Order: sequence, then C-alpha cells, then structure tokens
Amino acid sequence: MKSAFAGILTALGSVLLVLSPAMAERVQHPVAEFTGIDKITGRIMSFDAYMDETVQFGALQVTPRVCYSSQDTEEPRTDAFVEVDEITLDREIRRIFTGWMLAESPGLNAVEHAVYDVWLKGCKQETDVPPPETD
Repeated sequence: MKSAFAGILTALGSVLLVLSPAMAERVQHPVAEFTGIDKITGRIMSFDAYMDETVQFGALQVTPRVCYSSQDTEEPRTDAFVEVDEITLDREIRRIFTGWMLAESPGLNAVEHAVYDVWLKGCKQETDVPPPETD
C-alpha cells in the first residue's frame, strides 16, 4: 500500500512541476521612482531615489532598500521595499511605513499621510539625479 501511495505522490509531483510556471529571475535596480502628492497645494511630484538613499518629500523622508522588476518577457511586476519617516512639528523622526510598495497596485501599499501621499511608480537602471556622496 505504501509503494502505491508513494507512486501516486511522485506522479502528482511530476504533474505539478509541468503545470507550474517557471519562476523568472527578478531584475534588481539601483533607482526607485516615486510619485508624491501634497494634498494641501495639490502639487504632484515625481522623484527618484537611489537604494539606501533618503529623499525628503515635504515632511516625509523616503528610503528605498531594494527595487525589483520582472523580466521584459514576463507579466509586469515592480515592487520595492521602502521605509518612510515623518518629521513631526517637534522635529522628531517617526517611522510611519515599512514594507513593500507595488507599482502595478499603487493604492494597495501607498503611504497615506494627512498631508502627503507617496507611492512607487517604477524601478530604473539610471536617472538624471546624481548619486549620493559616499564617505
């Protein structure tokens, strides 16, 4: 009985391997592109940030840690792991977001602040913004 059950499991595993899509290699990018809105002025701004670089947008500090996209031959999928801090009126820095942002679903994990909203627009290999200075 055991050998018949093992045979069935082996056959099922083979079928699943054939039916499951191959996991495509993700492309890692050095630059994340964000869009932000100031809800008071209505101003919408796009800005780029290098990985591990902190960019100021209003009272928010946005720091991407990694930015991935799918291969050109795959269905578009772009995501970034981002940390966002708020500078309070008391000049304290308070973390308001840590997590993955998805460019194809900007409303899913966007930062929604009382004054500012920020979401991932995409990942890039290069930008016109000069890289941050290294010590």
